[in-house]
Amino acid sequence: MDIGTFAFKESAMAKTRLPYAPEFRRQMVELVNAGRSPEELAREFEPTAQSIKNWVAQTRRNTGHGDGGLTTIEREELSRLRRENRQLRLEREILSKAAAWFARETNTIPPKGSGS
Repeated sequence: MDIGTFAFKESAMAKTRLPYAPEFRRQMVELVNAGRSPEELAREFEPTAQSIKNWVAQTRRNTGHGDGGLTTIEREELSRLRRENRQLRLEREILSKAAAWFARETNTIPPKGSGS
């Protein structure tokens, strides 16, 4: 395969990048609040207009002026609680299986499928 052909092949996977720095996001929001349009900023800088609109909406939610969506702190708490809930369910499942195994081993309950 020719090296030139290889260099220009695009991956089938989506291109991803690291999140923008919080200070950069704040600056974009300030520029929108100062009258610049997200589309104009998207042409001048790298993020898409939709990303900039999302940052503006999230900033408004965080300051109590949004559309009723979750603030950043609420999102972080929800994410933490979901992780904790997953962990607790897993632990409960493990404990339930262990309790059933110990009960069968000590003959305090009939084995599964005994028909009694």
